[in-house]
This record gives sequence, structure tokens and C-alpha cells, in this order.
Amino acid sequence: MSTTHTARNGPLTGVRVVELAGIGPGPFAAMLLADLGADVVRVDRPGGPGLGIDPARDLTNRNKRSVLVDLKAADGPATVLDLVERADVLIEGYRPGVAERLGIGPDACLARNPHLVYGRMTGWGQDGPLAPTAGHDIGYIAITGALGMIGPDPEGPPTIPANLLGDYAGGSLYLVIGVLAALQHARAHGEGQVVDAAIVDGTAHLTTMIRGMLAAGSWQDRRGTNLLDGGCPFYGVYATSDGGHMAVGALEERFYADFVRLLGLGEEAAAGRYDLARWPELREAVAKAFLGRTRQEWTEVFDGSDACVAPVLSLAEAPAHPHLAARGTFTEHEGQVQPAPAPRFSVTPGTLRTGPALPGADTAEVARDWAVPSLHPQETSA
Repeated sequence: MSTTHTARNGPLTGVRVVELAGIGPGPFAAMLLADLGADVVRVDRPGGPGLGIDPARDLTNRNKRSVLVDLKAADGPATVLDLVERADVLIEGYRPGVAERLGIGPDACLARNPHLVYGRMTGWGQDGPLAPTAGHDIGYIAITGALGMIGPDPEGPPTIPANLLGDYAGGSLYLVIGVLAALQHARAHGEGQVVDAAIVDGTAHLTTMIRGMLAAGSWQDRRGTNLLDGGCPFYGVYATSDGGHMAVGALEERFYADFVRLLGLGEEAAAGRYDLARWPELREAVAKAFLGRTRQEWTEVFDGSDACVAPVLSLAEAPAHPHLAARGTFTEHEGQVQPAPAPRFSVTPGTLRTGPALPGADTAEVARDWAVPSLHPQETSA
């Protein structure tokens, strides 16, 4: 494990972010900004979000500070606006119209701070027939076509990619891209704006290359039949003799040649790469070969080669992988193993400075640092 640093020296040092506490992609986006050095103040509500997770274990709240504000109290919205006046960015993940009803919508915030970047994180977006309805990652990726193309079996149901594809790839990362682009505009032109980051928009955008392949006739609109969705026998996952699995991605010809050689397949298998009619036969041969050894044995066989084969590790196993350990991809802070900040910077590296912020624990400190006397430290609780 790498050793973490405590200095605030990421590329976003000096950027102030107000995060209106929520769940899922909004907190993750704010965490990413915090990992990169931004001073993120999370506005928690009394009672918390009700997720049932110990706040001390909620890693998406690392590198942040927390204040408690009751947005339904008479002075709650005014306190948030006091923070907004001193901020560069605000992030909220409410349903459309909720922030406006609370008195902290874009109009109120931009009136108080015309340079503000107001980042909005939703599943359906701020408008459209589904905008006012509830939803979760699985539904968002379902209607974009992304979920329907994931999985090796054309006749079976799609494979659910946890909530990584929608919430975090199509949601959080697009919100961060939008916020940083708008922040650049605000600093260049003195003009703030609203960033509408919808998970359906971001997820649809992620399918751009596949849609190009579909238009070109090199992708079938049917899962489990294509080069990258499990239809190809040399791009897939295979079981080993001990119940483990190996991931194969030997797409290019020279990588495929290394793959079949190390797997122990003959020249006939090498020729089968070009004959789609023989792919089922080739898949069967590959599967049979992998069942002949354990995951660890195959890992050693392919280690250091260009065959593009890797063991499928669990979450618990991943930090100990030699490559990830050497790079410090995972780190440990206050006894919790977690992914290190990413990406990496040569001059202004992001750092893991603090563990998850406990609700309200930093109210007095933020009131002092941000010069917001309207915060009431005496009302907070850890």
C-alpha cells in the first residue's frame, strides 16, 4: 500500500465547491473534485440521507468537510446562499424543481453569485416526460440501449454492470467534465451557468463508437454476437479448474497468436479466428483448455506476455495484484483500503487527505474559513 499525504496540492486547489448532500453520482462527482484538491463543503441535512451506511465508512465523502443546515428551516436557504456567495461551484442532485422550491435554485444562486457554476445531477434530466419521476441506474441505462447490449447470451437477459455504467460513468464523470468546462468559461469570461448532467444523456454518449459500428454494419443490434460483447471467442471470460475465471482480450492478430500458443491450441485454432462460422467450435476449444488448469496457473502462464489475458479478481483481491500494488492504485487511510485519487498529475498530484466527513463535524471550521457566520456550530452533531 502507498502512503498518503496530507498536503492540499491537487490541481483544483483554491476551488470552492458546495455540495448539497444526496446519494450516488452527485457525491461521487464531488469526491472526484475533492480528490483533485477542491475545498468541498457538503451541506448535510439533520437526520442524514437514510441510506443505512455508517458515515465513517462512506468513502465517497472523503476529502470533504461537512456542515449541517436544515433547508426547511426559515434561515436554512439563506445560509446556503451565504456559502454560494463564496463558492465557485455548487452540485445538487434533487429532482427537477426541488432546489427552486427550497429557494436555492439556479436563479437564486446566480443572482447571489453571477460567476457560479451550478451543477445539476439527475437521471432523466431537467426536462422531458420522465423528468419528474423517480429512477435508478438500471432504468436509465435500459432506455439508452446500453444495458440491452451487455451480456454474452442473445436469448437471455442482459448482464447488470452494478451501477458503474449509469450513475458513475454516464453521470458523475459527465457532471465533472461539464463543471470543469463551465468553470473555465466562468474564469475566462466572468459568467456562470447551469450544467444539466443527465445520466441518460451521458450513457447514450458513451455508446457513440458502438453506434458508429452499427451504422457501418460491423455491429449487430443483438447482444452476445459481436466483437466486444462476448460473441467473439477471443474476447470473453472463461472458467478455470478451480472455479476461477480468466479474461481474454486477444483481438489483434499478433496478440491472438501469442494467446493460442500459450493456451496450447494448434494451428487449426489460429485459423479459426477469421471464420465466424467456426467461432462456436473455437469457443468450445478455448473453454476446454482453460478448464485444464487453475486461475493461478494460467496467470503464471500468461504473465508478461502480449496475449492480453488477465485473472478475474474480486474486490478484495484486486489491491494485492502486483501491478496495482506497484502503481499504488489502491491506498489505505485510517484502516480503510480504497482506490487512490485518479488521474495522476506530474506537478499537482491529487491526494487522500482526510477520511469521510461526518455530518456537521466541520461546521465551525467552515464558518471561519469561508467567513459564513450564519452557520450555527451549536446545532451540529457528529
